[in-house]
Amino acid sequence: MRTFLFVCLSLATGFAAAQEIDAKVEAALAAEARPEADRARDRNRRPLQTLKFFGLEDDMRVLELIPGGGWYTRVLAPVLAENGKLYVAIGTGRVAEGVLTEPGFDKVEVLETDANLRRDDERRVYVLDDFEFGVSGLDMVVTFRNVHNFDAESRARLNAAAFDALKPGGLYGVIDHTRRHMEPADPENRRRIDPVLVIKEMLDQGFEFVDYSDLHFRADDELEYEVGRRSVSGNTDRFTFLFRKP
Repeated sequence: MRTFLFVCLSLATGFAAAQEIDAKVEAALAAEARPEADRARDRNRRPLQTLKFFGLEDDMRVLELIPGGGWYTRVLAPVLAENGKLYVAIGTGRVAEGVLTEPGFDKVEVLETDANLRRDDERRVYVLDDFEFGVSGLDMVVTFRNVHNFDAESRARLNAAAFDALKPGGLYGVIDHTRRHMEPADPENRRRIDPVLVIKEMLDQGFEFVDYSDLHFRADDELEYEVGRRSVSGNTDRFTFLFRKP
């Protein structure tokens, strides 16, 4: 009887926590100050389903890598504001000068690592020197459509730094534009990356592969054209992976 009651209580607690995350993410998406351009991408990016797949909870310490203009920052920060903590790192200039100056985003912490980032214009990739995030014991690291921007050595440094910053059992969620497996680089696929290569590189750093999702699978993306082309933009096939630090 005690075992049965414990199981029932655990299930009820988990269900309540899931409902709370749903409510907090939906509230962040519905925030009045959220730009209309951000709202227009909700159907494509499916943020609630994506963050639930990654296992986000509102009391986590989360690091968002390469936040760009802050599309996901606007969602993550309100969810984590009360019980958790959001950090952003690498390529944080736009989000620091924009989103983080707005009311309600003052608790987000910028990890200053950009001095290690530079652009290799000849190869059209970004390069990272050795660095550390300067935090440890994180529950989760996430990055959205970014790993393709770096060369192999820099991806290794990025993933190693993420591994070091996570606690044992910490999660690493990665989404990016799909390239055909083992297809040589060319001008059309340069902003795509082979998902098998991404898994291999993560395993090389010591991560465990947890799961994948077809949330962002797009059957009509032929994996042939540059992701910025008008016929493809906003509808690329993207892989969605979840890794864990043992």
